[in-house]
Amino acid sequence: MRAILGALTLRALEHGPSYGYAIIADLEANGMGAVKGGTLYPLLTRYESAGLVGVEWRPGEAGPGRKYFSLTALGRSELERMRTEWSRFTGTSNDYLTTTRAARTDAP
Repeated sequence: MRAILGALTLRALEHGPSYGYAIIADLEANGMGAVKGGTLYPLLTRYESAGLVGVEWRPGEAGPGRKYFSLTALGRSELERMRTEWSRFTGTSNDYLTTTRAARTDAP
């Protein structure tokens, strides 16, 4: 999960700004399991520093404000790059896992 969490997080922001808890809920609702805030928020902070996401504070209706994250143009480009790399990786991995291969003869 950790290997793909960055791409999944950018994907969660693809259709508009969102805040941390909503991103976590979206990932869980789509079968990605529970992601802890202690994992997600540092990732979002790194993405903000790298220019992949923008941040906006919005006042809360009945409580404190929320930090909303949105994809930047650079973030959209990075998401597409990650999709391409992930597709290549999963294709190669699936091929390796499902294709019968001769046993290596040089193995110890």
